[in-house]
Amino acid sequence: MLIVMHRQARPDDIKKVIELIEEHGWVAKSIPGGERTAIGVLKNPEPVDPAIFLDLPGVRDAIPVSKPYKLVSREMHPEDTLIGLGDDEVVIGGGKPVLMAGPCAVESEKQALDIAREVKRAGAKIFRGGAFKPRSSPYSFQGLGKKGLEILAKVREETGLFIITEATDHEVCDMVEEYTDIIQLGTRNMQNYRLLRRAGQAKKPVLLKRGMWATVDEFLMAAEYIMSEGNDQVILCERGIRTFTRHSRNTLDLNAIPYIQRESHLPIVVDPSHAAGRRHQVIPLAKAAAAMDVDGLIVEVHNDPQKALSDGPQSLYPEQFLQLVSSLRDMNIDI
Repeated sequence: MLIVMHRQARPDDIKKVIELIEEHGWVAKSIPGGERTAIGVLKNPEPVDPAIFLDLPGVRDAIPVSKPYKLVSREMHPEDTLIGLGDDEVVIGGGKPVLMAGPCAVESEKQALDIAREVKRAGAKIFRGGAFKPRSSPYSFQGLGKKGLEILAKVREETGLFIITEATDHEVCDMVEEYTDIIQLGTRNMQNYRLLRRAGQAKKPVLLKRGMWATVDEFLMAAEYIMSEGNDQVILCERGIRTFTRHSRNTLDLNAIPYIQRESHLPIVVDPSHAAGRRHQVIPLAKAAAAMDVDGLIVEVHNDPQKALSDGPQSLYPEQFLQLVSSLRDMNIDI
């Protein structure tokens, strides 16, 4: 249920609506907006009768919310969510793509700084790099851990780039929140509900990647877990899903983008690197996603992919990343 207030509604009117919601044992979520103030009714086990609110002072309407994901839905929040970093130096949302780029894994301070300088020169605003790496094989490189986070902090200090990196479990999330600007939850953790709830308590934005076998509705419900804990700074990331194809690592679900843009107010970015798994496919997929007015691209870039400790075959060389940025500008996309 969404309780829509008149523009002229007084603070006391809003307070009475919230008190009535809480008297029933439900949870009230205030949703301020440019055109209206609304109050969402959450954690109601059964449908709510609109009549109990319609006679209250200041109430304009009471609208049932049909979607199971309430906080994520445009029914509850029709305006686009904008997520600012720093003093809004970088804003994610609104359709202007923000470039996030860097290696799959932080391997050394020199490697991270060298790549960071290259991607910043090309136009990236956010540096991506993994300090903790969930890998399919227990024998593969698992990341530098806390040392990797310290390197990422140095990258931010020396380049001015904002930092995104993955939290792989509940305990690691504490460290990631301390060191970085955006907490990433990877595809394998999309339905790790304990970790989703922990991220929902964070004071930093969260980038949630779609699970490799997840439907779009399951993806949006995972975002609902985060938002239900109080963190409304959620960024959705389409990164490809597993299908029967063998010509790419995953299949980039471009159909999901306009669907999500219609269903949800949350920003959506695309990861063409994990979708492709092959370097030569990354730029075409990135351009296709950018043409759909996504809010960002997160691209793997490595200065020596042949020696990369993780995901070298899908990583662009710095000069290829610059080529991608030039192509986007040729498409009249404001980077």
